[in-house]
Amino acid sequence: MVVCGDDGLAHRLAAELRGVYREQVTLVVPPVGRGVRQPMAGRARAASAALIDRVVTAVNRGNGGSDDTLAPGERVVEAAEPTEAVLAGAGVERAAALALVYDDDETNIRAALTARRLNPRLRLVLRLYNRRLGQHIEELLDQAAGLAGRGGAGGVGGAGGAGGAGGAGGADISTTVLSDADTAAPALVATALVGSGKVVDAEGLLLRAVERRPPGPGEVADPGLCTLALLSATSNDPAGEDGSEDSGEQGPQLLPDAAAVAEATGRGTVVLEQLSYSGTPLPTRRGGPPFASLFSRRLRWSLAGLVAAVIALAVALTVVTRDDPLHATYVTLLDLFAINEPAHHETTGRQVLQLLSMLVGLLLLPVLLAAVLEALGTFRTASALRKPPRGLSGHIVLLGLGKIGTRVLTRLRELHIPVVCVEADPEARGMAVARRLRVPVVLGDVTQEGVLEAAKIHRADALLALTSADTTNLEAVLYARSVRADLRVVLRLYDDDFAKAVYRTLRTAHPSALTRSRSVSHLAAPAFAGAMMGRQILGAIPVERRVLLFAAVVVGGCAPLEGRTVGEAFRAGAWRVLALDTAGSASGGEGVPGSGLVWDLPDTYVLRAEDRVVLAATRRGLAELLGRRARSAA
Repeated sequence: MVVCGDDGLAHRLAAELRGVYREQVTLVVPPVGRGVRQPMAGRARAASAALIDRVVTAVNRGNGGSDDTLAPGERVVEAAEPTEAVLAGAGVERAAALALVYDDDETNIRAALTARRLNPRLRLVLRLYNRRLGQHIEELLDQAAGLAGRGGAGGVGGAGGAGGAGGAGGADISTTVLSDADTAAPALVATALVGSGKVVDAEGLLLRAVERRPPGPGEVADPGLCTLALLSATSNDPAGEDGSEDSGEQGPQLLPDAAAVAEATGRGTVVLEQLSYSGTPLPTRRGGPPFASLFSRRLRWSLAGLVAAVIALAVALTVVTRDDPLHATYVTLLDLFAINEPAHHETTGRQVLQLLSMLVGLLLLPVLLAAVLEALGTFRTASALRKPPRGLSGHIVLLGLGKIGTRVLTRLRELHIPVVCVEADPEARGMAVARRLRVPVVLGDVTQEGVLEAAKIHRADALLALTSADTTNLEAVLYARSVRADLRVVLRLYDDDFAKAVYRTLRTAHPSALTRSRSVSHLAAPAFAGAMMGRQILGAIPVERRVLLFAAVVVGGCAPLEGRTVGEAFRAGAWRVLALDTAGSASGGEGVPGSGLVWDLPDTYVLRAEDRVVLAATRRGLAELLGRRARSAA
């Protein structure tokens, strides 16, 4: 496996492949100081676990030299860019898979085209932010592999989702385009919502892994579609427990069997189900600005007063002259606009009413002028940034509109959740999205006094700190906690070890408040690693500090699945078959009613080689499945 990147995701991905899947990995990184964002030395080594014991100085940086004194499977190459010479020196021609996770889309695309030419049988995993471009790149690179006559290419999964794998039993040559922003955004959004859990998009179906407290006396727990995990028994705040698969601390029990669920008492569960956000939505506005936003409240009251005056004058004229009401209204309007004949020879009452009508007409002119000016100003600023409404409450304050923040904002608005954004850069990537979605934005440095107050932080439900600077996120969270001690906060931190330390400290200082610290590389690396192993990763959800993967797997060639019933294929703590993809199965799901994803599979259904199933698996469980398939194919 070859991993090329310039930030923490590359290090985390290499550690995932080496520590979980036991693969030999060559890590290609820029020389120290030349990367987009190099991790701190201590945290990089901790994140890289068994893979990186020390950073190797390249013998020839331009050609990607390496140090042969490293242990087998622990090779680090330093190179400024992934040129053809660097890729060849990293062993792409002999590699099974290549991951290009640079922060720049153009760099990844250029390197992918070069790598496909060097090795048409290479499995490619690209990190691209542009989803539409990612779909075209998948098609192009898979078509190139097919024309080379070296095996079929997988289907297109689209950016933010994995591309398909090769046919069962054949060479798995595919191109997968993933976005770390799309992979991490559902977990960040779900963490900030009340009563909702982690989100995964399974073939277009939005599912949530919801945390549930232990049932009380006489209550019956709802298992949902299935029980994914038993939460830690000793944690007061189980969603943020620090247990991990590699630690000896008390942690959650992933994919428990029915007996374990029945015996567990006093422990919360994570169940899979379909849910929708039930909070107060931010009204969507269509067809242009509404009347209320065109004119101010004071102007609307002025117009209403003038209309009432005209009606009163028309009624009075009808009474005084005993005229027809419709004709009296017409005469009143003529007097109002000063286009009627003077009432020289009329009664005194008629003359007084005419003078009053002319006076109301004089008052009408400035009101009409103000209405025109306000309407023009509203239309002029319709595409500009909106300010938070005065009475806004129960919303989410989102800090940062970069790659991650923009994806999170889009998902929040898809759920019709009220959001107020804070961004220091008026040219940030997500500003155009905020304008299009008509989301209120506060321009300013969040560390400056008054910025969070302008975002109505004192009436917000949650704070999502997703800027690219760890210190900015931490400072914003600490200040928000000083304003509201019970505010739910989710902060993005670059390094997972730092995220753990910050979480522990905040949880100790504010035990009654909900605190979450998330590392994007920690959330995204399992999906990238699974795609490199040749499987279609649908999503990854954090369960406390562990990660549970959702993958689509072709049964053929997988000994633990092929020829077994759904009940027999279940391995507690490792993997569990959730659904049958009848649209992706060659058999069309014979014997199972429905089309698309079938979730209510009977335990007696026999899995066949042509079936394609959606399963939940731990990282080690998925690695064992893939390892068995590789040995079976050999």
